[in-house]
Amino acid sequence: MSNWDKQVDILVVGSGAGGMVSALVGAHDRADVLIVEKADLWGGTSATSGGGIWIPGSDPAKAAGFEDDLDDAFAYVRALSADNVPDANIRAYVDNAAPMLRWVMTHTPVQYMAFPYPDYHAENPGGSAQGFRTHLPLPLDGKPLGADIRTLRFASPAASLFGYLNWHFSETYELLYRTKGWIRNLVVNMGKYWLDLPFRLTSRKDRRLTLGNALTGGLRMALNRQRVPLWLETPLKHLVREGGRVTGAVVERDGKPYRIGVRKGVVLAAGGYDKNQAMRDSHAPLYPAARYSGGVTSNSGDSIRAGEDVGAATMNMQSAWAAPVFYVPGEDRGRLCTVERALPGCIMVNRQGARYLNEAASYHIVGQQMARRQAEHGDASPSWMIFDHDYRHKFPMGPLYPLMPTFLHSQAVRSILKRGDSIEALARQIGIDPAALAATVAGFNRHAATGEDPEFHRGEAAYDKMYGDPRHGPNPCLRPLDKGPYYAMPIYPGDIGTNGGLQTNAHAQVIDAMGKVIPGLYAVGNNAASAMGESYPGAGVTIGPAMTFGYVAARHMTGGNG
Repeated sequence: MSNWDKQVDILVVGSGAGGMVSALVGAHDRADVLIVEKADLWGGTSATSGGGIWIPGSDPAKAAGFEDDLDDAFAYVRALSADNVPDANIRAYVDNAAPMLRWVMTHTPVQYMAFPYPDYHAENPGGSAQGFRTHLPLPLDGKPLGADIRTLRFASPAASLFGYLNWHFSETYELLYRTKGWIRNLVVNMGKYWLDLPFRLTSRKDRRLTLGNALTGGLRMALNRQRVPLWLETPLKHLVREGGRVTGAVVERDGKPYRIGVRKGVVLAAGGYDKNQAMRDSHAPLYPAARYSGGVTSNSGDSIRAGEDVGAATMNMQSAWAAPVFYVPGEDRGRLCTVERALPGCIMVNRQGARYLNEAASYHIVGQQMARRQAEHGDASPSWMIFDHDYRHKFPMGPLYPLMPTFLHSQAVRSILKRGDSIEALARQIGIDPAALAATVAGFNRHAATGEDPEFHRGEAAYDKMYGDPRHGPNPCLRPLDKGPYYAMPIYPGDIGTNGGLQTNAHAQVIDAMGKVIPGLYAVGNNAASAMGESYPGAGVTIGPAMTFGYVAARHMTGGNG
């Protein structure tokens, strides 16, 4: 196809962290690179996330005194991942993750710290109870982005205060437990936000970038320095394969087909099929509700289908990054529930009024258990978070803030909050048999008073304790619900994205149904079938592999050394 409207060395489809790293490494190795983004905002789900990445053996971890063993990390992931995920793919991730992070921290403003965040299955062989494999980005001044900051996606409402004030993980902890100086620090940050004039008069965006905004914002700054263009509102229509090789793509630009030829390759980095209800119905019946997905609305699987159209194989399309989510009417996605479930003074019950899981387990495990319970018994969507007066005034519960009277919350939030002066009264509010719920709470309370949960073992694992209240003993995750009034909010089996996709090899090259490479085609992030299979080994195994395989793909295309 010789009538290209434009030719480049590398075309990257999607502007999340994986795609931007691939573009940056390619440009650093003197390739001519173009990024196209379907949406009118850039950053993808990465921008809305916590920005965490799971990186074994990193330099920041060594600086923190944690000497990791890559063979341990490989064994840990290998045991958790699906059998159909090749060893070579897991090994490529484990071996290249730390070099990728070193490259990013050297060549971009993005800086990461290793965090004492336990692996989700730290008790398994090779797991780390100390943590230091999960890394979080440091805050960043977004002013150097100039006008580009206006089209950076906002952080998720679950990762910001009041939906606009960006915060770092350490500040979340500070506000959650109201440690010394929390009021002063909050006032300072809010003051900086509101006094960011004259910018504040024309935008709600917080130019103090944290979490996923810091990651994607810093990568975009580096892209701008490299003069790598990023075209918004430019959806992929289809790939062009000639003589067995992908030689380009047709996108839509200004409402018209636009043909882009590539000399080295196309990197598909446009996310999963989170918001494509038809694809969910066809491939992921365990996770049927697109509405409850935390993925961004532009994640509709276009590039997965484009890959299939040129012969690409898919793998583990039934899989998703499962999660319990709150859903606020009128919002375009579910809000991930991470911290709330582990805090003392709450339980989760099904529509029969019974507990059925360890509320404090990782969100992926809880999301999977909720989805399976719903599929098998039909009584877990919604489930109900039950909490008492003390919890209501100490801790957040999804969109419900402590220290903020209920009437000051939006009508949408008030519409999903239920209240009762007694457990029985609350049960009637949410359509549960009062005697059943009262019996569940009484049984839980009896054991919680001594810090025990013999039925589901909440608060025993290292991960559970991390999100518990360190001020409360003997178990930071358990306290009787014994002070009315009592409250309930619905919680649903959802996800933060699908993670089955195009089948790839250890170089992130897409392969076909015969197991052969499709030359010129690469896939990373949720466009590709995850090396994690259907597991979630630790915080950051979504974006960590996306960035790592973006790095691997670019190096493979350019033959560069990063």
